[in-house]
Order: sequence, then structure tokens, then C-alpha cells
Amino acid sequence: MHEIAVTQHVVNIVVRHAEMNAANRVITVRLRIGELRDIVPEWMQRFFDRLSRGTVAEGARLEIERSPITFVCDCGEKFTVSMKKIRAKSEIECPSCGGKAIELSSGREFEILGIEVR
Repeated sequence: MHEIAVTQHVVNIVVRHAEMNAANRVITVRLRIGELRDIVPEWMQRFFDRLSRGTVAEGARLEIERSPITFVCDCGEKFTVSMKKIRAKSEIECPSCGGKAIELSSGREFEILGIEVR
């Protein structure tokens, strides 16, 4: 369960920014997490609730937006691949040209998009 370590970093960042801006309370933390990040949102919220106790972020709700696994081919085609295909370790190729010269474009992100405070 690596969610606890990742969540601790999020709590630290959120609390630091809230306190720097003299916020009384953090209401919502908006995150963008790529599908390739093996994060379970429910566990992350549970850990956030536990780790933020006694801080300005206690009781805050996490809003997690998942970004798809997207590749770009040398031919210029941008396409999305399912996690099921990744887990099956199927060879990934461009649906347009069949090429294998592809590069990951999204799916590994982990970003704090915003912090709503009072």
C-alpha cells in the first residue's frame, strides 16, 4: 500500500500551502492521477483522513480525476490504451499505421490541481 506514503506527501504540501496563505480550513483537494499510477482513490481518502487529523486539512475531501493512458506514434497519431491491455502485457502498436515507435504521452501524472480553502 504505497498510497500512505504518497498521501503523506500530499498532506504535507496541502498543509504547507494552506498555512502559508493563512487559510482556516481546507475544504477540497483536487488531484489528477494517471491510470498507470496504481492508486486506489478510496484508500487514498482514508489515509488522507487519518494523516490530516489535527491539521488545517482535517476533513478535506479529495477529488481525484484520472488521466488515461495515452501514446503518440511517430506518424503523429495519438491514441488511448486500456489498463487491461497494459496488464496483459500485450504489445502496443499504433492503430493508424501499426507502428511500434510510440511514446507515452499521459497516464503517469500525479498533480495537485487545486486546494479549496476557507
